[in-house]
Amino acid sequence: MGRFLQRWGGYLALVIVFAIACALLSNWQWERRAEAVAAIQRVVDNYDAKPVALDTVLPELDSWKLDDEWTPVTLTGRYLRADQTLVRNRPLEGNPGWEVLVPLQLDDGRVFLVDRGWVSVGDTQDLPDSIPAAPKGEVTVVARLKPSEPTIGASTSTKGQLASIHLPTVAEHLAGEQVYTGAYGLLASETPSAATATLSTKPDPDEGPHLSYALQWIAFGILAFVGLVWAVRRERRIAREEAAERAGLPAPEPKRPRRKTDADIEDELLDRVG
Repeated sequence: MGRFLQRWGGYLALVIVFAIACALLSNWQWERRAEAVAAIQRVVDNYDAKPVALDTVLPELDSWKLDDEWTPVTLTGRYLRADQTLVRNRPLEGNPGWEVLVPLQLDDGRVFLVDRGWVSVGDTQDLPDSIPAAPKGEVTVVARLKPSEPTIGASTSTKGQLASIHLPTVAEHLAGEQVYTGAYGLLASETPSAATATLSTKPDPDEGPHLSYALQWIAFGILAFVGLVWAVRRERRIAREEAAERAGLPAPEPKRPRRKTDADIEDELLDRVG
């Protein structure tokens, strides 16, 4: 009996560890779902809102609040066309391509990065065959705010190309300019209008499979205990049968609940009344 308890106690410990891991993974999926739901809510709240002045949302060059993502802002200035930058490895619907970033110098001298859309790789080379030129002269832009992106590992940036939209890196390439490093803008419209690359569209409000994954991990943790109980009961039943066989006795039949007779029911009723 002692060896039995020791062995199954070890299995119980393993099941407990597995269940804890399942609980942690389930909690991680709940957190991922909460992030996805919050991201969807920001799209609902901000995407179609009336454009506001940039200073009301980004009072400082490094200002940024996640709740302001997708907020449309209005800017007036001149594109620094010579400082246009391409961001590589930007697939769209499965097609490889680039994002086109063009600095917009505002009337007060500060510089705000505008993403003027997506262009495909070329037919015979990685670089695009053509890029729609930003308009000359003064332009009024409506753009939706997005945060600066993190750097990508050991990726390096070269003149005119970036691995990610890491705004502090962009600011280094625009030495001497006052560049917004907290957020950039996805182009929504320009006045006067000009040819643009493929502009971004409204995100699909899909929270992903996180809820189902969270529930699955909970189910796995519960099933581990159910499986352990089943295995213990099965081994004990087999042990009883083997013991009975060695003793030359018929194996004990599993106990089944006896169906109540009319007399049993009458006795129960009398007990309750009496």
